[in-house]
Amino acid sequence: MFGVKLASKRRDEFPMPVITLQYDDLEKLTGTDKETIIKRVPMIGADIERVEDESIDIEFFPDRPDLYSVEGAARAMRGFLDLETGLSEYEVKPSDVSISVSEDILRIRPFLGSAVIRGVKFTSSSIKSLMDLQEDLHWGLGRNRKKVSIGVHDLSNVKPPFRYMAVDPSFEFVPLDYTEKMSMTEILEKHPKGTRFAHLVKGFDKYPIILDANDNVLSFPPIINGTLTSVTEQTTDLFIDVTGLGEAVYTALNIVVTALAERGGQIEFVKVIRPDGEELALPDLEPKSRFLTKAEVKALLGMELSLEEIVKQLERMRFGAEALDEETVEVKVPAYRADILHNYDLVEDIAKGYGYENIKVRIPETYTAGKSHPISRLRSPVNEIMVGLGYYEVMPFTLTSEKINFENMRRQKTDDVTYVLHPISEDQTMLRTALLPNLLEILALNQHRELPQKIFEFGEVVHNETTGQHVAAVSIHPQANFTEVYEIVDALMREMMLPYEIKGSEDPAFLEGRRADIYVRGKKLGSFGEFHPEVIGNFALGYAVVGFELDLNDLIG
Repeated sequence: MFGVKLASKRRDEFPMPVITLQYDDLEKLTGTDKETIIKRVPMIGADIERVEDESIDIEFFPDRPDLYSVEGAARAMRGFLDLETGLSEYEVKPSDVSISVSEDILRIRPFLGSAVIRGVKFTSSSIKSLMDLQEDLHWGLGRNRKKVSIGVHDLSNVKPPFRYMAVDPSFEFVPLDYTEKMSMTEILEKHPKGTRFAHLVKGFDKYPIILDANDNVLSFPPIINGTLTSVTEQTTDLFIDVTGLGEAVYTALNIVVTALAERGGQIEFVKVIRPDGEELALPDLEPKSRFLTKAEVKALLGMELSLEEIVKQLERMRFGAEALDEETVEVKVPAYRADILHNYDLVEDIAKGYGYENIKVRIPETYTAGKSHPISRLRSPVNEIMVGLGYYEVMPFTLTSEKINFENMRRQKTDDVTYVLHPISEDQTMLRTALLPNLLEILALNQHRELPQKIFEFGEVVHNETTGQHVAAVSIHPQANFTEVYEIVDALMREMMLPYEIKGSEDPAFLEGRRADIYVRGKKLGSFGEFHPEVIGNFALGYAVVGFELDLNDLIG
């Protein structure tokens, strides 16, 4: 498994992969020249990061994982450039390959998707493209392999039928990049991939394994493949396994197999046999039907498009589309498009196909006099003061977890928390009630940067489903101390012309005797100090950290 290059702007939790596309590969798969591609690719929803002599680096939005490879990007560009429009259809042939799922694996990693691809002609660049797609999907769909992990295997070295089961941690095999057998416990303790992803199987008394008919190991998901099935330039036939915690497994499988089909590979079904005897023939590449009306398009785009124009633009964006009557279009959504959740998403693609640059500018029918929002009037001077004091502004996400917001800060959970009803990650289960935990997270993610690091945020917090505004700042370096943060608080309050006083604090996030609360007009608005060693340890920070946080709601007006 290979690493992947990620964009660095506010993407630590949900990174947006930067895909490196080789011009010769891209031109061959797209059927046009690189100048045309460079000019037009931003209009499908992408940012060009850099243009090199032999390649281009493009950052795609996280809602389009089907574009995380040169094959997927080329498929989209062929449609966008009117070289090949409409639904991409892929033949899936029958095969005699099957994989059984054991009962004991269901409590560990219950979802499995599989496919066989035959007749692939690999080069070093196409192998790298496949491995990069694999790792990008681990990030984008898999939440760093937790929800989805993908194994790609040389089918010639193993014999079906396969078994997906749980085994004792003492089970031994030769992992990828090694030559000697290791137990699964040893892999988690010594192999680079094992130590990195060991937390994904922590707490289980057995670990997932995929074996062939001769007990050869294909994969220890979601950790590492066996060395026996390594893919090389001589590989022609592949077995794909995708394991995980939910149906995103099937989306990832569809993206991988259709990318390989774009390379000329022939997709074949794999029979997945569940413990209850249910049999699934995968991959399932049948498109999903949606029904879109002219009225919906007009309501969102603000312009009247004919049915013919709607069909044309949908086909440019690689959907199947057919007018059913004078008002309705049936849209066939490809199995690899995980982002189409509502008809609004279809209308957005219609706008992309039509071209945002072709939408006529229209003067609004109503006029209003604008003015600065009270929050903006406060934000501007506060930001200017903090920048003047040598701090860099950051903008973390407002979603967090109880562990980060309370436990890591040594603070008791409060009863004013606004929770996410259906969280997609255990790291984002609530709206934050404080800014400092997020700032400490950012310091933890940037330990490879030189010190000192001084960052601040003017941002939103939520208490009892009501949004408020806070400002907070942290500083990390070996000499960080109470005097430093006291001087910063004093400078901020003085520049804001706010008379204040400080009193002893009992905030457990800070060290006793090196902490204080901030009072304005007799009301406590914040606190500051040196962070407690336990807090520093909880965020895995190796140096002294100081910080403050101030509630600004009473100052907005």
